Amino acid sequence: MFAVLKTGGKQYKVQAGDVLRVEKLAADAGEKVQFNDVLMLGGDAPVVGAPFVDGAGVQAEVIEQIKGDKVIKFVKRRRKHSSKRTVGHRQKLTLVKITDILSSGADKSGIKAATGSAPAGEAAPAAKKPAAKKAEAKAEAPAAAAAAADDLTKLNGVGPAAAKKLAEAGIESFAALAALSDEQIAAIETVKVKPEWVEQAKELAKG
Repeated sequence: MFAVLKTGGKQYKVQAGDVLRVEKLAADAGEKVQFNDVLMLGGDAPVVGAPFVDGAGVQAEVIEQIKGDKVIKFVKRRRKHSSKRTVGHRQKLTLVKITDILSSGADKSGIKAATGSAPAGEAAPAAKKPAAKKAEAKAEAPAAAAAAADDLTKLNGVGPAAAKKLAEAGIESFAALAALSDEQIAAIETVKVKPEWVEQAKELAKG
């Protein structure tokens, strides 16, 4: 019996006893892992997944973490003062030995799934958090604006250009400017709000 599994963006045809070099897995030597993305099971009664075979899995034992052969990349730019650059790279791999192929019940085996060492989707949410905070702060700023717009050029140091940029950020009144928190001020990207503007706006907002 053989199986076709998918890992690290590649497909492998395997059977019990095979030794594979796959993209680096988050597992230590001697640890057992299970590949759950099985595309096909072969044998007396072949089964083709759509795209994966339900309940199927391929179990393996991690032999060691290795590096692939060095790949040399040489770049030469013509007419660029003989610019040359040589870069070497060794891909991180995991050496595994296939121990068993399960046609069903893989989801209840209790063996951890074989996953990459650094999934691409993990870093993305953390990188978006600061942007999300800025968006929230921007959304809160217009809510504090008074119904009628004020002439912000009455503030010392605020000219027509600065007043326009404040309006683009949703700040069109003294009350709105006076109500800004430090976080909201830091989130405004169109203009740098000065502390003295806020103090003057507080006085003018009182009437």
